[in-house]
Amino acid sequence: QVQLVESGGGLVQAGGSLRLSCAASGRTFNLLAMGWFRQAPGKEREFVAAILWSAGYTYYADSVKDRFTISRDNAKNTAYLQMNSLKPEDTAVYYCAMAGRGDNPDYYTAPRSDRQYDYWGQGTQVTVSS
Repeated sequence: QVQLVESGGGLVQAGGSLRLSCAASGRTFNLLAMGWFRQAPGKEREFVAAILWSAGYTYYADSVKDRFTISRDNAKNTAYLQMNSLKPEDTAVYYCAMAGRGDNPDYYTAPRSDRQYDYWGQGTQVTVSS
């Protein structure tokens, strides 16, 4: 069993910054990757960023590639999402997700797909005002 807890969301002005954190606990010994997704009202959940836990290789959505940075602290089983130059269109609930090594043997074929992730946090609200 794995539990993911997000924190760091809030209300910011356009152009501002936030850093989200995702702490994983439980059966994390087989952690393959952690990712961030977001969902705005009336929209489908969309991929934001992901990081391979061992190698640190990262993936980004085109819409955030030059503004957001995903990172991790292996010792703390914690992933971070540094969000700079925030725009109103970034407003959404942000979810942390984890992919397990044994659960997703085909992870690398589609790391941006939410179907590759086995565990999800409760989400944290990010609101960007213009």
